[in-house]
Amino acid sequence: MIEVTIDSIRVSLMSQYRVVVLKDTRSERFLTIFIGPCEADAITIHLQGVPVPRPLTHDLLKSAINILGGEIRRIVINDLRDEIFYAQIVTDVDGREVLIDSRPSDAIALAVRAGVPIFVAESVMERAATTPDEEIGEEEIAPEDVAEAESDEELSIFRDFVDTLDMDDLDNKDKE
Repeated sequence: MIEVTIDSIRVSLMSQYRVVVLKDTRSERFLTIFIGPCEADAITIHLQGVPVPRPLTHDLLKSAINILGGEIRRIVINDLRDEIFYAQIVTDVDGREVLIDSRPSDAIALAVRAGVPIFVAESVMERAATTPDEEIGEEEIAPEDVAEAESDEELSIFRDFVDTLDMDDLDNKDKE
């Protein structure tokens, strides 16, 4: 099993879904999983410490597991079939390990509330994880160079537009 942390939650520009990006704690591998907007909000709200007036669904699930004598130990993203990820919530009930099948998004939302680790099966990481391009990692760019490059790139559109303007006509209109 590979322990991961939540690197970020991003908006997909291709659909209404969000993407949770999980990072391998021991390497530069990332696993991206599409999740629904409600689950993304549930994860984000808790990570950002936003107070909610009433318990959300994942808070309710955590409470129910605890009241029934269970303790959440970890969550595991354990399978990938037909481009769909599967997860399990690993609980301890009276010294016995009980596995609860779950969608990864719900399991992650529960994990952040319970403060338990998130793991991914090695076979899932091997099939679906990505690593940043080596070229990007090797080339060091100073922060001021990045800002300058971004501003030059942004301004180039305006420069192109200004270059196409015929300024001679402005002088003639002022005289009329």
